[in-house]
Amino acid sequence: MRVIGGSLKGKKLSIPLDKSTRPLRDMVRESIFNILDHSSKVPKDINNSKVLDLFSGTGSFGIECLSRGAKEVIFFENYLNSIKVLKKNIFNLKLESKTKVYESNAYNLKDTNLNNKIFDVIFLDPPFKDKEINNLINHIRILKIANINTVIIIHRNKKSVDNISRFLNVLDEKNYGLSKILFCKLI
Repeated sequence: MRVIGGSLKGKKLSIPLDKSTRPLRDMVRESIFNILDHSSKVPKDINNSKVLDLFSGTGSFGIECLSRGAKEVIFFENYLNSIKVLKKNIFNLKLESKTKVYESNAYNLKDTNLNNKIFDVIFLDPPFKDKEINNLINHIRILKIANINTVIIIHRNKKSVDNISRFLNVLDEKNYGLSKILFCKLI
């Protein structure tokens, strides 16, 4: 797995040796950034943005944002093997000054000091079997860490049915193999 674009383009990213983590495929990541850069439905300039990467795994999404000029990325990951790889990737790419890693489940957002810190992009990549995504979206709303300009990107299994429409307006939806990517904003 490699960084696809920006200042770190081509740099190798480590991945866990076990199969417990589902890294975001390069093709899917590239498509997400093409949509952010070029879509009239979901325009978002990553440059100088603040990014929240929930269920970050190896950090490929957040690191890609930093490579493309993001000012800051906050990662949430609770699986020990993934945390080790995430920290290794951040260290190897010399990104420590622009990152913070919470070694915690993303559902513990409410226990952090992120209240009222507005993010430009929030990326949610929970396990495909996770059924609590609406609770997490509600926490994001309650903590006021997103506003009407925040793009919330959700990676799900294309067969999953999540009733997110009570909290989010889906701007665009794309399918890639088993993956479904939703581009949303708060209602």
